[in-house]
Amino acid sequence: MSTDATTLMRTVMAMRPMVPAKDFEISKRFYIELGFEPKALTDRLVEMQLGAFSFILQARYVQQWADNFVMHMRVSDVKLWWDHIDGLDLASRYGVKTRAPQMEDWGLVAGLIDPSGVLWRIEAPAPHPIGDTPRR
Repeated sequence: MSTDATTLMRTVMAMRPMVPAKDFEISKRFYIELGFEPKALTDRLVEMQLGAFSFILQARYVQQWADNFVMHMRVSDVKLWWDHIDGLDLASRYGVKTRAPQMEDWGLVAGLIDPSGVLWRIEAPAPHPIGDTPRR
């Protein structure tokens, strides 16, 4: 007999992606500066927490994996995040790439690539889905 999805769902406490780190200490410092709080799990794993949300940073790196890894963070205010990122001057201090917010079909999106090559897409949803007309 199979357990139904609703029963399984009730047992889930967290879902945390495992993010690669080429240089574990540099990546930890980078994410701490962004505003994440570290919680050591082992000497090679640290939970990076931002309020109720978190991911696990790991001292494991495979370039092809890191170059294809994307973290998508939906926020209510992309401009607030962009001002924070831009103010930290991460590009010159960590040699990372940033991308100012731009409107895409699905929302306003800013970009940030971490020191290991992981792409972060920081997005606020578009006010109205494409093709929808606001109702009055």
